[in-house]
Amino acid sequence: MFDWFKKKSKSKENRKSPEPKAVPPISKVESVKTDKEIATEKGEPWVAVLGMEVDYNNLAQGAFTLDWNDKFVSNLIRAGYQGKTDADIVDQWFQNVCRHVVMETWEQEQAIKNSGIYVQSRDLGNGRSEVS
Repeated sequence: MFDWFKKKSKSKENRKSPEPKAVPPISKVESVKTDKEIATEKGEPWVAVLGMEVDYNNLAQGAFTLDWNDKFVSNLIRAGYQGKTDADIVDQWFQNVCRHVVMETWEQEQAIKNSGIYVQSRDLGNGRSEVS
């Protein structure tokens, strides 16, 4: 009943298995350096935003995750930023950057508002409008 299986098994046994190939030794793979590591090795300041969180229940609330190297912090200290920890110093700097962005936006809006240039839009119906 299982003659066909015996024949197949014997034919497999009679075949020579290929000789195993020599496996090359595993060499050390150099790790890829991050931008932070490269900047630090060069003695350059480095900072990056790693992530951002938003409170979807209160869109005015959120947080940024920053990373930096020591050279960046020492430059901030030389520029006059103070704090108990590096995180305090970087936080002061980041708040200052955000404040400048808000002020620049506000100043641009005020300049447009005070220039006498304004835009009027009139609904012409049928999904069209006139802008002047």
